[in-house]
Amino acid sequence: MTRRQRMNVYFEPGLLKQVEALAERRKVSKSAVIEAAVLSLVSGEDDERRDAALSKRLDRLGRRIDDVDEAVAVLGEAFALYARSWMTHQIPIPANENEVARDRGAEMYARFNEVLVRRLARGQRFLNERVRDVAGQKEAHMGT
Repeated sequence: MTRRQRMNVYFEPGLLKQVEALAERRKVSKSAVIEAAVLSLVSGEDDERRDAALSKRLDRLGRRIDDVDEAVAVLGEAFALYARSWMTHQIPIPANENEVARDRGAEMYARFNEVLVRRLARGQRFLNERVRDVAGQKEAHMGT
C-alpha cells in the first residue's frame, strides 16, 4: 500500500466553492476531486476529449461557413440578374431631363436604403423568406 503525501494548495474562493460543491454532489472528499482533476490533466485523457469536442465544433463552423458562402453566392447571382434586367429595360433620358432624373434617382436610392434598413432591423432576410416560400410550395404539392 502506497502512503499518501500531504500537499497544501491555495485556491480562489470561487473555485474552492465549486470543488466543495462537486465533492458534495459526488459524495467524495475534496481531496478526491482535486486528485482526479490533477490525474486527468497529467495523464492527458482529457486532451482526447477536448480534441474531439474542438473537432466537432470546427466541423459545425465549417458547415455554417459553407451555408454562408452559398447564401452570398445566391444573393450575388440574384443581384446580378436584377441589375442586368434593370439596365436592359432603362429608357434613355433626353439631355434636358438629366437633372430631374438624377434627383429622382437620388430619392429612389434614399427610399431603397430606408426599406433595407427597416428589413434588416426586423431580421427579415431574402434567403429565409425564399426558403419558406419553397418549403410552402413543396408542402402544397405534397398535399394535393
